[in-house]
Amino acid sequence: MHAIAPPVYKAQFTTTKGDFVVEVHRDWAPIGADRFYNLVRAGFFTDAAFFRVVAGFMVQFGISSNPKVSAAWANANIKDDAVKQSNTRGRITYAMTGLPNSRGTQLFINFKNNSFLDPMRFAPFGEVVEGMEVVDQLYSGYGDMAEMGGRGPSPEKIEKEGGVYLTASFPQLDRIKSAKILPAAPAAPATPAPEKK
Repeated sequence: MHAIAPPVYKAQFTTTKGDFVVEVHRDWAPIGADRFYNLVRAGFFTDAAFFRVVAGFMVQFGISSNPKVSAAWANANIKDDAVKQSNTRGRITYAMTGLPNSRGTQLFINFKNNSFLDPMRFAPFGEVVEGMEVVDQLYSGYGDMAEMGGRGPSPEKIEKEGGVYLTASFPQLDRIKSAKILPAAPAAPATPAPEKK
């Protein structure tokens, strides 16, 4: 599960609201791009909820609905990447604790220009290139996490109790049905050189 990602690749997410596609640029944040590539290929995001949806800010996801899977990834943090791109609308970035090298499996997509996150080491590795209107429609009625003043679920409880906790207490949250790496588009045929007569 440590494959190196292609220089550019796309991942399609099928959700309870529809599909969206993320295009990843490895040169933006290679460590993060590789981790995301491996998570998608492993089926990690299947049935994961968009558990923190803050209108006008961002949507966060990336905790498995299976507590055993969450436990297996609990200490699998990756090193920080340098910030080479800004956290503008549609860009996807890892959530962090604020400590160095604390990126794991949780991600967020920016709803708007959140460039204030750039100096805080949040390094985008890709962006939504299709279906941002789907991302915009993800259920945000619970707001932020309780510790941030909202009514949303506790990430710690999701990790320990999984999808059972979310279904019982937060039934309206949207979820990821599946995620897959899309096949690379075939290269355009080379234009033949004009023949000299």
